[in-house]
Amino acid sequence: MWIDLDGLANLRDVGGIPTTDGGKIIPGRLLRSDNLQTLTTSDVDQLLGLGLSDVIDLRSDYEAEREGPGPLTGTDVRIHQFSLFREWEIGVGETKPDVRPEVLPEEALPWVDLEPSVQLDNEVASVYFSYLVDRPDSVLSALRAVAGAPGTALVHCAAGKDRTGTLVALALSVAGAEPQAIIDDYAASSERVEQVVGRLRASPTYAGNLEGRPISSHLSHSETMISFLRYIDDTFGGVLPMLIKMGWTADDSKLRS
Repeated sequence: MWIDLDGLANLRDVGGIPTTDGGKIIPGRLLRSDNLQTLTTSDVDQLLGLGLSDVIDLRSDYEAEREGPGPLTGTDVRIHQFSLFREWEIGVGETKPDVRPEVLPEEALPWVDLEPSVQLDNEVASVYFSYLVDRPDSVLSALRAVAGAPGTALVHCAAGKDRTGTLVALALSVAGAEPQAIIDDYAASSERVEQVVGRLRASPTYAGNLEGRPISSHLSHSETMISFLRYIDDTFGGVLPMLIKMGWTADDSKLRS
């Protein structure tokens, strides 16, 4: 369900998505969106009115530092930042070093043609699965933040379609959502792609990175999520078995449909 705010182009509630047991994902439990930096005061009030308690920010450290504090800073909303890019060479259970290595900014931005860590039959799906290979710490921590949110959780990155789409697909899978519904939710970002890209082109952080890239390159194709989920099914027997192999536990399974 789309939620229209002045400062966002790709905000929606995944509530109402059908589950495999005949139920539905509870509305107001999980929102997904693009970058929150341009939220207006009215937008903030509306999000707080929806019961927003936690924001899961999947932008890289470079993006977050470059953009600066967001409009929700200073509210009671808890902000969790978990980069899905290869900014740190750490594994599950390890902590960030006191001094991080130098990272080229272009490697910490979306839409950069870096070699993925895993090659699937779909190029974009390869990038998505590389998030899990490169940053299992962030993937598990982000899912735990969603599961443990006392109110509404909101997941976002820059455009709200790739990193956000990957994390939300995993969360919905854990919650028992119908696979086709997960695919349809992912693909829905294409409906707002022009507005999303227009917003990001107005930001110095992303403008140069977007130059020369056609709108068609930003579409969320169903085939991408199909490839991503099929690879997980074929390799691990499903999302939950994969997450358990990564370190997910029974205590972590608090997502409710």
